[in-house]
Amino acid sequence: MAANIFTTLEWSEPPKDLSLPLQALWWVKKGEFRMGPEWEEAHRIVQQMEGVQAFDWVHALLHWIEADMGNADYWYRRAGKKRSTPSVAKEWEHMALTLSEGAQ
Repeated sequence: MAANIFTTLEWSEPPKDLSLPLQALWWVKKGEFRMGPEWEEAHRIVQQMEGVQAFDWVHALLHWIEADMGNADYWYRRAGKKRSTPSVAKEWEHMALTLSEGAQ
């Protein structure tokens, strides 16, 4: 069974059996939805596969955290998605649940 993104945040690194988009989400949550080294690591991960829907969707969230809404909206459009919640934390939860379900 794959490690759970919701229960491994006390670890020093994300579980290796998480998909890369989920690993990026893990880093974002670990960094408490703030700019910093965890955000940078998440951004590095999503930049590896630009043009792939899940990566672009997480990329959108990263730029929302950065408060660069024009860039966030660009990545949401590239992913074929729209913001579905009013806050970064709720959007993270929605993404994590959706991407976790798709991985099974």
